[in-house]
Amino acid sequence: MGTLNQTPNSERLQITLFGRRNAGKSSLINALANQSVALVSAEPGTTTDPVIKAMELLPLGPIVLIDTAGIDDHGTLGELRVKRTYEVLNRTDLALLVLDATTGVSEFETEILKDLQTKKIPVVGVVNKSDLENYTKAELSSWEQNLSLPLIEVSALNKTGISTLKTAIIKAAAAVEPEISLVGDLIQPGDLVVLVIPIDSAAPKGRLILPQQQVLRDLLDHDAIGIVTKETELKATLASLSRPPALVITDSQAFERVSAETPLEVPLTSFSILQARYKGDLSKLIAGTTAIQNLKPGDRVLIAEGCTHHRQKDDIGTVKLPRWLQNYIGGELHFEWSSGMEIPENLAEFKLIIHCGACMLNRRAMLQRIEQATTAGVPIVNYGVLIAALQGILPRVISPIPEAKIPNQGVI
Repeated sequence: MGTLNQTPNSERLQITLFGRRNAGKSSLINALANQSVALVSAEPGTTTDPVIKAMELLPLGPIVLIDTAGIDDHGTLGELRVKRTYEVLNRTDLALLVLDATTGVSEFETEILKDLQTKKIPVVGVVNKSDLENYTKAELSSWEQNLSLPLIEVSALNKTGISTLKTAIIKAAAAVEPEISLVGDLIQPGDLVVLVIPIDSAAPKGRLILPQQQVLRDLLDHDAIGIVTKETELKATLASLSRPPALVITDSQAFERVSAETPLEVPLTSFSILQARYKGDLSKLIAGTTAIQNLKPGDRVLIAEGCTHHRQKDDIGTVKLPRWLQNYIGGELHFEWSSGMEIPENLAEFKLIIHCGACMLNRRAMLQRIEQATTAGVPIVNYGVLIAALQGILPRVISPIPEAKIPNQGVI
């Protein structure tokens, strides 16, 4: 099955298993997936880095199961493994807290449960190895009282209780934040929507990038008519239409030309701004633009991306954005970059965080990053919002989104 036929992991419900070493988390992953996914051993600490398995769980649909290292690991390497485990909290939609039936509840379980509850992550409690002879079911009630959490007895080895656990997962998933529409709630069935997609050296050969695919699919799901064109053909495309489009959506890097060639009465936005709404908090990202006018030469700026990719000659994150921002302030800034699932801990040292569209992160992960920036007192924007602000068209390109607000301080 090709990549275009698979649901991206960022669009799947992220279910993470937490527990001590040798609680049977990896065996439980294999039982839930009904196949050998995670490495299993009687030796404690077998799982070192998070292991991800994409699967279908009906009626939920596509999900991701994440196996983690034991929260009781120790030593220099063990502490690094635990740190990786706790980092997974930031992208977890639903947690399975796995207890070993032979050891019960300890401070490790109560501590991770406290963190999960602080982050408002729904939790399903599981007692694994319930088939072992030295497991006394009478202890179950005291464990539940200790955690204030119902516990489901399972045996990953014998696959007993797995069906009950799946039912509990499905029920708990109802508490996860409901899905937000990408573009479908901004248009009506039958509307014409023009998608402006530049094809340059950065465009992947033979395919569209994920945000473009997602917008096109969402338009089809909402019975709209999607018309795809390049920025060089936009004027001819608009002239050929029998009626004006309800919306024009462009790659943010083509804002200048597309804005000039799209009549003012035609609503305009970008893939990146739609992603900011879909994956994060658009109002906070817009508010971050007010900090740009206060930047001074020498200030530190973090450019964060949710994925790792091969950098092109004129890369947006490492070349274009730094150039545009430095031209605006009239001096050199000190840029630093991060990519993938981790983000620096020293956020308070930066004057501004510029984030990508986050198409490879799930919504919870992006919201956590925005919250981290807010806690550190650092303004955060995303690529599309920043580009629109620098070009003076931010009010126009957020106008199609009813809930988008310009802060009282205005924009640059």
